[in-house]
Amino acid sequence: MHRRGFYEKYVKRPQDLLCALVAVVLLSPVMAVIAILIRIKLGSPVFFIQNRPGLDGKVFKLYKFRSMADRKDKNGEFLPDEVRLTKFGQKLRGLSLDELPEIFNILKGDMSIVGPRPLLVEYLPLYNRVQARRQEVRPGLTGLAQVHGRNAVSWEERLNWDVEYVDHISFLGDWRIILKTVWTVLSREGISSGTSVTMEKFKGSQYEGIDINK
Repeated sequence: MHRRGFYEKYVKRPQDLLCALVAVVLLSPVMAVIAILIRIKLGSPVFFIQNRPGLDGKVFKLYKFRSMADRKDKNGEFLPDEVRLTKFGQKLRGLSLDELPEIFNILKGDMSIVGPRPLLVEYLPLYNRVQARRQEVRPGLTGLAQVHGRNAVSWEERLNWDVEYVDHISFLGDWRIILKTVWTVLSREGISSGTSVTMEKFKGSQYEGIDINK
């Protein structure tokens, strides 16, 4: 079970609030322009809203800018991501601009600036007992996995980085991740996996996992 230290108990949440408020003030013009461009290029709605699991698996509504077109086949099913993801959408994702509305999730307390990324609700029963520990903290706008390969690493590696973060949360660690994230985004590293324009779906772990901290 995760034990919160002084930083996590008394500093991390106020720090998140302050940084999110500053980001809203500074980035509001940018978000307004992005919203207008999405409305022109992709139509309505401007925002993509989806249920995601947060702290202790509690589900919340995640806000993102929409980056895909609503293209469907003759049966009314959405076409594959690589067909629906336009060049405009690729640019939004490449610079992580589609994730800016998550600042409001941070203000609400659903998320933190740094933490394991909030994945799909359907993945919850697929984690092994170690991987499930990623839900012991608030999900983040960025995290260790995002600065160690982003979408280009395997699911096993990605989830291992998430649990590594849970066990070593610190003030300096969070700010190292934030600074590394800026570099990762500007260098456009790990935007896609080797076989997908985003990241393949997680289908479950092939091993039970050993928690060395137990």
